[in-house]
Amino acid sequence: MRMQLFKAYPADMHRRMYDKLFGLMRRDGVPNLLNAAKGSLPFELRESAFAVATDLVLADGTVTREEENFLNELCRILEINQDRALKIVEVMSIKNRG
Repeated sequence: MRMQLFKAYPADMHRRMYDKLFGLMRRDGVPNLLNAAKGSLPFELRESAFAVATDLVLADGTVTREEENFLNELCRILEINQDRALKIVEVMSIKNRG
């Protein structure tokens, strides 16, 4: 919600969007949700989306196998270069220290 892209959206629109996305995830699974999201995500925001997801995964200081698999799948679906993805993970790890 802090991103410039979403600042103009009213709170009820955010809520409806989250409800719809969580419903899709529960019904169709995470990989299908990610593939659908890729289609509506501008190419130039793919790395940003991966960075935000990585930041959320690392926020609690631990990474479960499920979270690691999620990030790997997201990286693959968004077609992010492996070296670039590792840099993003490294920076987000530094950000979330402590």
